Amino acid sequence: MIKIRNRNELIRNGNGPLNRKARSLALRSLEFALRAVDPKKMMKSRISLRNSIVKADGYSFDLKKFRNLYVVGGGKASGSMAEALNQILGNRIAKGLVNVPHCNKHRVGAIRLHEASHPTPDEAGVKGTLEMLRIVEEAGKDDLIICLISGGGSSLMPLPRDGISIPDKSKITEAMLKSGATISEINTLRKHISDFKGGWLAKKAYPATVLNLVLSDVVGDPLSFIASGPSIPDPTTFHDAIKILQKYRLWDTAPTSIKKVLLDGENGLLPETPKPGDKVFKKVYSVVVGNNRSASTATQRYLASAGLRSLILTSTLEGEARHVGTMLASIAREAFASGDPAQKPVGIVAGGETTVTVTGRGLGGRNQEILLGATPRLSGMEGVVMASLSTDGVDGPTDAAGAIADGETLARATRMGLTPEDFLADNDSYHFFSRLNDLVFTGPTGTNVNDVSVIVVL
Repeated sequence: MIKIRNRNELIRNGNGPLNRKARSLALRSLEFALRAVDPKKMMKSRISLRNSIVKADGYSFDLKKFRNLYVVGGGKASGSMAEALNQILGNRIAKGLVNVPHCNKHRVGAIRLHEASHPTPDEAGVKGTLEMLRIVEEAGKDDLIICLISGGGSSLMPLPRDGISIPDKSKITEAMLKSGATISEINTLRKHISDFKGGWLAKKAYPATVLNLVLSDVVGDPLSFIASGPSIPDPTTFHDAIKILQKYRLWDTAPTSIKKVLLDGENGLLPETPKPGDKVFKKVYSVVVGNNRSASTATQRYLASAGLRSLILTSTLEGEARHVGTMLASIAREAFASGDPAQKPVGIVAGGETTVTVTGRGLGGRNQEILLGATPRLSGMEGVVMASLSTDGVDGPTDAAGAIADGETLARATRMGLTPEDFLADNDSYHFFSRLNDLVFTGPTGTNVNDVSVIVVL
């Protein structure tokens, strides 16, 4: 059962019974979100086996018609997905390998979980990816490959293209993550410097049948961008990847090997990623087993069950984190003052994934920066709380999942000599909320469907 480890301490940090109640409701609702997107639970709700028939949402596969069943994939949640799939299919799986984050090393039936690095790719990830390719390349037209895909798969399944080294790939990945680029933009680049992503896995698996089981961590669930779409047609081009690096002023400092691949591709010297309409996708099927709406809906339902008017503002939230925080706090203030968009007591949910443009030298993550941006606008409102967390339990390069703030947070910070604007200028949201003991800790959750923010107004 996934829990917020320091929930009781965070509740006690509230000044007065109304703030403590609001904190409790917000934190409990986020726990319900995490439980709702447990990969094992979602897999078992979408995938079933009866006699020899595997059903995955609207698709059916008769295992009697397949010679072998193989499993490959990667991502933060793919280890848990593999465990659930093994419980469903058991010894019908011939073999498999899934790349997972470190500290997940064990075997699940015939599926081996192979440890690799996230968010920076490493050679262990390359080794696991090559082993996956060996599995799919031995598959024939009478074989079924189930591909388990979740957020984090882009880093966990690296296979750099044409002389690009892992250090070069790591350098550009780190630069993109700090630039404020969206995950779709980052993954457009990743697809064009990879021999595995952007549909290449499907091409190498052809003519086998491929079933993608996907836990989405990309806003709107575009399959070609989740884990960079290893077995999904890629609508983007080398030219798009170059323009993205130029947009974020990273082209001039990009490793030479990466620029060479992109320019060679743009000039037709390297093949483009497989595109929509390619015959290799005729036997590829995809099912989204869970996404941010699953988490946001669970948050909203808990708040309603606790007696609050509740609504989902969006499950496709995007934008610069600090500005999103200001916007969400303004919505909280409007609800407190006027009863719009709903009369209090009200709970408002916003899911999605923001970005942080890193210009300082501090430590933090998207959700912590949302709360830091919100803190000044929340000031002075009793019974108003805002909390935000990353569903994978790891917010940016920190050990926290997110943070929580209320109408007293600014006053508490001021008494300690902490100024939100100074910490924002240095992208140092972690140390701001650490001083206040208002960081949210869950530890790695084994799931990943973006972020959830919740506002409670009593």
